[in-house]
Amino acid sequence: MTDTPAFLKDSKDLLTEQGFATSNVWYHGTSSALIESIQQQGILRSGDQALREATRKTMATIGDDGYTDTTEPVFLTQSKALAWYWARQTVRNRSVRFEGKEEPVVFAVQLPENLNAEIRPDVGAASLLLLEAGEHYLAYLAEIYQDNGFNLPVIDLMKADRMEYLKLLGMAYIDRDIPANHVSLVSNTI
Repeated sequence: MTDTPAFLKDSKDLLTEQGFATSNVWYHGTSSALIESIQQQGILRSGDQALREATRKTMATIGDDGYTDTTEPVFLTQSKALAWYWARQTVRNRSVRFEGKEEPVVFAVQLPENLNAEIRPDVGAASLLLLEAGEHYLAYLAEIYQDNGFNLPVIDLMKADRMEYLKLLGMAYIDRDIPANHVSLVSNTI
């Protein structure tokens, strides 16, 4: 977590032995290349159109004419520090396809009560957490817990209660687009 900017280190305010607290404020990590689009259109499900188009072209090049896009929900977390982790992953994934200087950025998502009620624990992340990328996330998460005087809770990814994905791992989603008026870029000047 040493490379997480200080203004994003919010776990001391959110983390307890029971996990991360939640509210109506969530965070979404992404690439700086998407700032303008998000500020104009909000955060869209499967919203990285450039990356989706690049994938579509790659699949056509290798002869997969049956490729179809899937609509993924908007992934959220209750912690700026956790959103920073996912922003770094987004930048890394985009750097394979696109040239240019992209930076990780975090957006705050403040939802009204009716939309906040639609947030769900991301239990689908269990498959991700079993891969190497998931191991890196769990190591990052363990460092956050340790920095705050807690041990990373032991969690059986296949048998865990749904809420453990939200509370202990900080993984959530909403299956709808988030309008721009609910989204703001988190910066160190706030």
